[in-house]
Amino acid sequence: MAVTLNSGAIDTGLRTDGHKILLTVRGLVALREKLVVLRVDHLDLRQGEVLAVIGPNGAGKSTLLLSLVLLQQLQGGEIHFDGERVYPGCNPVRLRRRTATVFQEPLLLDTSVRDNVAAGLRIRGVSRVEAEKRVRHWMNRFGISHLASRPARQLSGGEAQRVSLARAFALEPELLLLDEPFSALDAPTRAALLEDFEEVLRESGVTALFVTHDRTEAMRLGDRIAVVMDGRLAQVGRPEEVFSTPTDDKVAAFVGMENLIPGRVVERRDGLALVRVESTSLQVVSEAGLDQQVLVCLRPEDIVLHSQGGEVPTGSARNRLSGRIARLIPLGAQVRVILDCGFHLTALVSRRSAEELALKDGRQVLVSFKASSAHLISR
Repeated sequence: MAVTLNSGAIDTGLRTDGHKILLTVRGLVALREKLVVLRVDHLDLRQGEVLAVIGPNGAGKSTLLLSLVLLQQLQGGEIHFDGERVYPGCNPVRLRRRTATVFQEPLLLDTSVRDNVAAGLRIRGVSRVEAEKRVRHWMNRFGISHLASRPARQLSGGEAQRVSLARAFALEPELLLLDEPFSALDAPTRAALLEDFEEVLRESGVTALFVTHDRTEAMRLGDRIAVVMDGRLAQVGRPEEVFSTPTDDKVAAFVGMENLIPGRVVERRDGLALVRVESTSLQVVSEAGLDQQVLVCLRPEDIVLHSQGGEVPTGSARNRLSGRIARLIPLGAQVRVILDCGFHLTALVSRRSAEELALKDGRQVLVSFKASSAHLISR
């Protein structure tokens, strides 16, 4: 199906997965003080999905969010919302009335919790009866009904963010945008609010773009993940795709591929690439070409350690090599193990496993990992 606009027509038909496209971005360029800070060649947001946007500080995540509601200076490109071109040429207020935004700081008015939750509804002209119904529902849903009469600026951080979320959901937006809403909260408060928020997201079916620097939040909430690096959209895909097959070394490092090992493909057989790394050969499931320079990307939790001289269990771990422990870094319930295998390798094991293997600096161990656990990136 095509929707005819003053500017022409764009395809707003169903995707092959059955989901309609709510938001489309093409060739967008964002500026700050006349400098380009973000480029987005192509991004679609499907109706009913949660797109988690991740990346390091300063990469352009918040700039992307602000651009989508026309709160960021733009130069070039187009934004289409539900088939209608909203940039360039649209009154920004028309778009913003169809969205709701939650920031890291709750930005509450100096009035009661109830009035804060109702504020957006009053601005948008929702009837008093309907507004009261929505306010009661969302205060109850986010567990703040008992705070209804309390001054909003006397709340704790977690309570204030619950008010902010209730205010946003009360608007019943077509698109909900969230800019690191949990990053300023302490761990227990964050965990409790994240659990409630996840349930509300799934129950409501609202389309959402969720900005975070926390990989765990992204994997937990996102139907898809968009990685922003150095002011560009580096990769978009399902969580398992992004975290297991990153497109380049910067994305790989950010999503937790701590081992980025340079090597060269010296042989190919049966769907495997044999990669020469120093004096060792590693087997990786890959279609990389012969003699190609690559990075072997490997997550530390995919590496298994065994006692030197002990039996390595039979199975699918094709890669087995000897290593010396260079350093142990305790991490509570886990231990990061820095290894010298002729090249540096980092493993992550449970504290119990470290104790059972009697791991210590200088000890020789056997190292194994599956050929399917590694991923190759061209250099």
